[in-house]
Amino acid sequence: MGTWDTGPFDNDTAADFAGDLDDAEPGEREALIRGVLTRTVDATGWLTEGEEAVAAAALIAAQCPGGDPLDTPYGPEEPMPAFPDDLRTLADEALARIISDEAGPSSNWVDPEDWKQWRANLSRLRAVLAPPPPSIALFDGEQ
Repeated sequence: MGTWDTGPFDNDTAADFAGDLDDAEPGEREALIRGVLTRTVDATGWLTEGEEAVAAAALIAAQCPGGDPLDTPYGPEEPMPAFPDDLRTLADEALARIISDEAGPSSNWVDPEDWKQWRANLSRLRAVLAPPPPSIALFDGEQ
């Protein structure tokens, strides 16, 4: 795997995934993202699509309140559909799985500072993806 920075699309595998999304019909993009996230959550053993799942999670987080727009030449060039809310939870679960996998993408870092930055990026994505707590309506004291 060629990795050149700590962003979600800063490796060969994620950049190829962006190309797959661009090549897909607009109506197929959500299914590609859902598929890679589901396979990552359900994976046993080696995570074969961890880099793609991080990229997919970043695309979803970009649409969430507080999410950062993706400004990278390696991400998809085509617009993404509006993602349904259930993908936020799935993306968060996939990132949790990736972070917990000691033999997966987290083991690819040679420089400890790069590893720390990558982990911070994933934590930031998870914070954005976490659904807001339900609001509880306060009783109106006026009658």
